[in-house]
Amino acid sequence: MRAAVGSALVAVLTMTTVGTAVAVPPPPPNPSDSELQRADDAVDDGIGAVSDLINQVAEADQALEELMFAVAARREEANKALVDLQIAQGVVAEAAEAVEVAKRQLADAGAMIDGAQEQFNLFVTASYQQGSPVGSLAAFVGTDNPEDLLARGRLLKIVSDAHDASMQRLQRARTEEANRDASARAAKREAEEAEADAAVKEMMAQQAISDAETEAEQQERQRQQIERDKADAEAQLAQARDNVEGLQSQREVFEAWDRQRQAEEAARKAAEEAAQRAAEDAARRAAENSAAQDAASEVAAQQESGKVSGNVGGQVANASDSQKIETVIDRAMSQLGVRYSWGGGNANGPTLGVRDGGVGDQHGDYKNIGFDCSGLMQYAFAGAGISIPKYSGYQYTAGKQIPASEARRGDMLFWGQGGIHHVALYLGDGTMIEAPHSGSVVKISEVRYNDMAPYAVRMIG
Repeated sequence: MRAAVGSALVAVLTMTTVGTAVAVPPPPPNPSDSELQRADDAVDDGIGAVSDLINQVAEADQALEELMFAVAARREEANKALVDLQIAQGVVAEAAEAVEVAKRQLADAGAMIDGAQEQFNLFVTASYQQGSPVGSLAAFVGTDNPEDLLARGRLLKIVSDAHDASMQRLQRARTEEANRDASARAAKREAEEAEADAAVKEMMAQQAISDAETEAEQQERQRQQIERDKADAEAQLAQARDNVEGLQSQREVFEAWDRQRQAEEAARKAAEEAAQRAAEDAARRAAENSAAQDAASEVAAQQESGKVSGNVGGQVANASDSQKIETVIDRAMSQLGVRYSWGGGNANGPTLGVRDGGVGDQHGDYKNIGFDCSGLMQYAFAGAGISIPKYSGYQYTAGKQIPASEARRGDMLFWGQGGIHHVALYLGDGTMIEAPHSGSVVKISEVRYNDMAPYAVRMIG
């Protein structure tokens, strides 16, 4: 029953078309044949011009939509680059600490050598000055029976040999510490190089966002110009129709258009009401599902403590796979109409977005609460006790990959190589729920097959 909700909504939504209402002209007087012919010709020309411009507007809207998804894809790439840079910075910090530890251990080894040498020098000096090395010798050679020693010179040699052996061991220890210090420094250099490379990639990703946004802005300006041309053409068509005095066919055309307009308005209203009901029903079920709420809270706690993936226990573990899938879909559907905010959303729900330096900032994502595509997935699956990373590229490898053509209800769909551009939740019957891009909201859409990744990802079953 629930599986039909998404496709029903999309079916209603796609019944609507883009158009402009034309006012009904007043009753005209009876025109001459030549006047009627000229008016008919003018209307025909106007209808053709408006139709062409309507098609151009639709094409421009489609191109703009694709560019907005391209901007979203670049932002996901920047998200990955930022995460990788943070990881590299952490590795550099660890390597720097290892260098400091190795440096201290090397200094300690040198100090031990210097101390041993100083102690030996003091012993030799005292032996010669006091004339009796017995006490000190006993400390060095480990005997309290000096009568067994033949001569003072021999005793000093024994002590010297013991000292040399000790110094050799200390020197070997210092050499080992020096090797570890060199290895730590080399590792730090490699980490710093990796950090620099990650920083360059993050900068390039930000530049890619800027380029994509520039192209989208150019497309928007072109679309606005076509809209202005369309408005001018519609005004000319309206004037031509006003000049068709007594042209009954104009009334028939208008009445047919008006019937279509009313049907479209009814369809849009029905779609809005159906979407509202679906969101309310899903929100009610999600609110009543205490096991899902507990599982989501546990997932959020794990993510805050540093764990980024895996399953948690709780009552949700006793649910069947189909129940878990419906829990995931209910949580996603409960967010229908929530605004898109880049970087927003986690296991607990919608959050403030983050700055992206471009379209997201222009839409105020960083100061408004909402979801981006991967954040919506995190929130949905948390209700089933499943924790997934906050990046679509990593979500692409978080579960079992299956051919996209075999996707079933509750699977994640991806776009771009390696799933780096976008992610959505499949509802079945060619529909999905997604947080598409800045300026939009969480919504149900028909599945887009252009640029779709070859695999869907199954987290349940």
